[in-house]
Amino acid sequence: MQEQLKKPHIKGTMIDLRMARESDWDAYYTFLHDAEMNRLTGSQTDFTREAIEAWIHKISVINDDRVDFMIILKETDELLGEVVLNEIDPVNRSANIRIGMQGSQHRGKGYGSEAMLHMLRYGFDTLKLHRIHLGVYAFNPRAIHVYEKLGFQREGIERDALYLDGKFHDMITMAMLEDEFRALYGAE
Repeated sequence: MQEQLKKPHIKGTMIDLRMARESDWDAYYTFLHDAEMNRLTGSQTDFTREAIEAWIHKISVINDDRVDFMIILKETDELLGEVVLNEIDPVNRSANIRIGMQGSQHRGKGYGSEAMLHMLRYGFDTLKLHRIHLGVYAFNPRAIHVYEKLGFQREGIERDALYLDGKFHDMITMAMLEDEFRALYGAE
């Protein structure tokens, strides 16, 4: 991935995807402390300001094993969340994808779907991946519906993968292959 050291910026219809900036520090702190987003993603980490500042520095460039994009609402330049390709495996041409959206007022408006579609295209076209996979908790039917609508296929269930709110929850594993993506969305 060394040839991609320049910072990509993907311009969408409703949102833009760009690398993190130091100016995102406060908004990212707020994003990482969104209780509903943390519940839906199974995040149980309490992030300090110092840890977030260090993390923003780390993800403000493309790394060999991950690409982190901030999701920015075009009309207000507001940070809505992040979409990430991580666990990038260049030998097997695969990666994990994850997304987090801040605030219930931003959910259900298509921002996440647009961000996922742009990141899938980036993964398959730019990074030349063959397989992009994710995990979603069974208690998040809205996300499952969106992923299936985008073209992800269910592959299995990791039983009792998360202990949250005093009980265990299953995680559904899903993936999309490059030929499935091309059949749905064509080549760029």
